[in-house]
Amino acid sequence: MAEGRKTGTGRAAPAGGLSVVATATDGIRMLTLTGEIDHHTGDQLRRALDVTDTARPRIVIDMRRVTFMDSTGINILTAAYQAVTGAGGRLRLAGATDSVLYVLHIVGVDDIIQCHPTLDEALAA
Repeated sequence: MAEGRKTGTGRAAPAGGLSVVATATDGIRMLTLTGEIDHHTGDQLRRALDVTDTARPRIVIDMRRVTFMDSTGINILTAAYQAVTGAGGRLRLAGATDSVLYVLHIVGVDDIIQCHPTLDEALAA
């Protein structure tokens, strides 16, 4: 992982839920996700991706522990990408599992949002 100052907040995910742990590394907000992204858990991710009143936000989402994602996750990620880039920032995805990467690819999200195989690559991009 990239060197730098880190801070963190988050909660454990209930069974079948989603855990979102937010940290900051060298001015980059990193969200580490664990669990499922669907209509039951989407609001938690949506809140974590809120960039209201944030100038030039830089966000990396660590998706190595995401076990499932449906269209809710696709919609949240594309809306977050639009908000982040609209504020002059950038959004990167890191380490998506094969099944999640397949979903991102089949709907074309990987053509819009940069997807990196490792967290270090996403943080450096």
